[in-house]
Amino acid sequence: MGLNLNAVGMTSAPSERSWDHRDALLYALGVGAGALDPTGFELEFTTENSTGHDQKVLPTFATIVGQGGRPMADLGDIDMTKLVHGEQVIILHGEIPVSGTVRITTTVAGMYDKGSAGLVVLESESVDATTGAPAFTTRTGLFIREAGGFGGPRGPEGDEDSELAGQPVPSREPDEMVSYSTRSDQALLYRLSGDRNPLHSDPAFAKRAGFDRPILHGLCTYGFTGRALLHAVCGSDPARFGAMRARFSKPTMPGDTLTISVWDMGDSAKGTYRFRTETQRGETVIDGGLFRLAAG
Repeated sequence: MGLNLNAVGMTSAPSERSWDHRDALLYALGVGAGALDPTGFELEFTTENSTGHDQKVLPTFATIVGQGGRPMADLGDIDMTKLVHGEQVIILHGEIPVSGTVRITTTVAGMYDKGSAGLVVLESESVDATTGAPAFTTRTGLFIREAGGFGGPRGPEGDEDSELAGQPVPSREPDEMVSYSTRSDQALLYRLSGDRNPLHSDPAFAKRAGFDRPILHGLCTYGFTGRALLHAVCGSDPARFGAMRARFSKPTMPGDTLTISVWDMGDSAKGTYRFRTETQRGETVIDGGLFRLAAG
């Protein structure tokens, strides 16, 4: 098993991805929207016809509609049971519409040697298929066990946000803390948005990958965390949601309670926040969190 290092820099042919109000609603339910109060403040994300609530789209929906274009075969000989989602970045260039079509190109941005594992970073640029206006950027890090040791760099150089996200969170108490409980069937619901990896549904596959039972999608935990940031930092306004990056440090299990801690870094970097997500067991499942408000 080995990575195809020659794939670095390769860019896919453009592909298109469309969605409508039903896709946005299903995603919102998949990341827990409405679970605390089905008829409460998240109606604009969970329904399309409630009086006084125009439908809006959760910003982390970009992780669903912003992926595409790069076949896994180009990356090398990869054992899928060794692959886990390692890192995720989204950059929003405006509020995501309830329905739309984007044109996506994906570049293999880098392959990094983490010792016993390899990290493959894919960067996807999505533009409105009609106007060509930038919609969102996603950057996905795939952590592949037993694919390291090839002598490459450990990570990208000169990335200011990566360096900031890599620093410890402040030692003071968080400025905001939000807790959400996931459902025991959360992975089965989330997978309907498109990620059908059997690691999250098939007990036999999960055991081959080294887990006692199917784990929750990293991007589902990411979506729960994004909801907390949206409500705690952005006043529930998706237009204020600028960019979010995080590292998946430990698996989440369906049924876990997630607590998102947020630190306002405005004294040193206006509109910037650090965050971390932990389970009820005190395990950190999302680390290296960095959030920025939208410019303006």
